[in-house]
Amino acid sequence: MKLVVVTGCLGLIGSYVTRRCLEKGWKVYGIDSCTYAANMDFIDEFKENENFTFVKEDIATLKYLPDCDYVINVAAESHVGNSIIDSTDFITSNVVGVKNLLDLIRRKPSNVDSQPIFFHFSTDEVYGDITSGFHTENDLLKPSNPYSASKAAADMFILAWARTYGIDYIILRPTNNYGLGQYPEKLIPVSTKLLTRNKKIRLHNEGTPIRNWLHADDTAQAVIAIIQSGIINEIYNVAGNFEQKNIETVKKVINCYYNSNHSKLHEDWANLIDLSYVREGQDVRYALDDSKLKKLGWSAKKNFDEEINKIVQYYKNNFKW
Repeated sequence: MKLVVVTGCLGLIGSYVTRRCLEKGWKVYGIDSCTYAANMDFIDEFKENENFTFVKEDIATLKYLPDCDYVINVAAESHVGNSIIDSTDFITSNVVGVKNLLDLIRRKPSNVDSQPIFFHFSTDEVYGDITSGFHTENDLLKPSNPYSASKAAADMFILAWARTYGIDYIILRPTNNYGLGQYPEKLIPVSTKLLTRNKKIRLHNEGTPIRNWLHADDTAQAVIAIIQSGIINEIYNVAGNFEQKNIETVKKVINCYYNSNHSKLHEDWANLIDLSYVREGQDVRYALDDSKLKKLGWSAKKNFDEEINKIVQYYKNNFKW
């Protein structure tokens, strides 16, 4: 049985990772600072499992790590728009928080057991955009906005701590995650919420940016696959292998909202979208080569066009402040 710490366990990806770890029979020590983006409903769900323990802490000020095999760090400030307005919290959580976790790990005494492996969630955005082809794990990091810059900085801290202090690590760089439990500031849930409020959906840069969509459960399965492989000190890309322009994603949201069928185009869809907004530092396309991860036997199982309706219907019927 493995002992794992999961930071950000009440967020979208963290919740799926927590579920998959508990399903394996592992003990999970969940940490979350319970910011606005945390889904507090998950606490009751997870506490039904005797292998789950929860503590409310901020990774930037955390003083204690229990003995464990892995520290899976999913905690982060992640909304690009917020980082453009004010990057302070992003630096605190995504950089200072990671440095604090690394120091807590390196200070763990090794006379009883080996120090835990730091399994860190990065992002495809650290590479910057790419108009054609795919980024590999060896590509240079060229972040385009304060959020991705903070994540790239964290990656550099991890590599430096590994070389200087011998910290063992895994860095995972996923593409756009989606799924149930995501706070309504990301594209799919916020678009659904705006439709509920009879507001137009503001699409940046005329909806032309392209994103690769990856279900959070597939991301969680990637975590399990890597841990079970026993491989350490590697960086892995993980992608959903399904990309489309943001305007196409929103069209599907609109169709599901009104028709429960994304394949039938809503006749008034154009009047439900506002294309006047241009975002600073906008990346035109993210795309990753995840063949390295697939060699471990992992592959994405979730189909975007099969999942989108249930997600839209959930947010349509469950209002989130």
